[in-house]
Amino acid sequence: MIGHLVPDDEDDAYRGRVRERGKWASRLAWWDGKFRSLLLDLLIAVAAVAMPDDPEIWQQWVLVPANAVLFAGLLVRRRFPWIAVLAAAAISVLSGTADQSMAVVIALYTMAKQRGPVASTWGAAAIVAVAQLTRMLLMANESLWSSGMLGVLLGLGAMLTGFVGMPTLLGLWLYQRRDLLRSLRERAVQAERERDLLAERAVGAERRRIAREMHDVVAHRVSVISLQAGALTMTAADERTEQVAEVIRVSSSAALSELREMLRALRDDAENPGGDHAAPTLEGVRELVADSVAAGADIALDMPAELPEASTAVGRAAYRVVQEALTNAGKHAPGSPVRASVAVGPDGLAVEVVNARGTGTTVVEGSGYGLIGMRERVTLAGGTLQVGRTDEDGYRVRAEFPVLEPAAAS
Repeated sequence: MIGHLVPDDEDDAYRGRVRERGKWASRLAWWDGKFRSLLLDLLIAVAAVAMPDDPEIWQQWVLVPANAVLFAGLLVRRRFPWIAVLAAAAISVLSGTADQSMAVVIALYTMAKQRGPVASTWGAAAIVAVAQLTRMLLMANESLWSSGMLGVLLGLGAMLTGFVGMPTLLGLWLYQRRDLLRSLRERAVQAERERDLLAERAVGAERRRIAREMHDVVAHRVSVISLQAGALTMTAADERTEQVAEVIRVSSSAALSELREMLRALRDDAENPGGDHAAPTLEGVRELVADSVAAGADIALDMPAELPEASTAVGRAAYRVVQEALTNAGKHAPGSPVRASVAVGPDGLAVEVVNARGTGTTVVEGSGYGLIGMRERVTLAGGTLQVGRTDEDGYRVRAEFPVLEPAAAS
């Protein structure tokens, strides 16, 4: 089918891959939905678990389960950082060595990065600081104590900086950076929404201004034409003048109705336009040609009795093509014969208007946008437009539209 770019089996396979990725992302939610984050935490947990050399009996009984808790805590540190902090602090005191320094640093860094500058982060930093001070006070390090008070203070300062200060500050910096990026993204989205809203308001204001101008100028002049034509119909000296005046009155009334519908659309009230005037359709081509013939034009229409079921866009575009082509023929080739046809084929609907070479032009000025407007309408309806000179130096306008299904016989 037209517009179906991907085969069904490939489309189903793609949807299956998307669903599978969604399942994996939900399973890895504790690791930010990334398998590499899980692998990194697993490697960190394995590397952080250690036992002191020649452990005593009580250390074996205590540190083995404590290391198991530390392993689990480091594995789920992104979701439950407290487990890693408490287990690492406890093991550093129980072991009496600095073997678990990496675990302490990573646990405190994770707490600061995940929670930010809140009470839980400061509490975790205090627990780690107390644990490290306790470890240093309990361990037998004669070189530390023999260096005097200054050496002890320097050692404690270096320990607190390395085990508490640096991981906390690094985690808080990353937390603030992530929060800033999130805030900037939200501001960018908000700015884009506000820009779109301002653009919509500007478009709405311009539409209302155009509607006011059209109502004050165009609608007023068309109303005057309709009233004058009606008066001429009542006071015409002969039948021919009366017929022409009636055609002018009917055409101007129809134009005024269409103009009112356009004004409602410009004022954002197109959902409920009201009134009895309906959108132009293929059936309206007959009446359009009949009005032009009644006004004195030489037009021959070839149109089937049964028309296909076409969308509103196709019907409106076909009607406007015929209308614009007849108007151009009347302006640029007045009095020349015109042949209009509406043909239905297996590939769709074709509308064509051909006029012979004219002997002159009228004084009616055009905007120069008639052909551009026709092309835009036909393109929006999914069709194609061809315009140009004929071999007899006339002019031809041909539009082709796709049709979904033929109308059922009545």
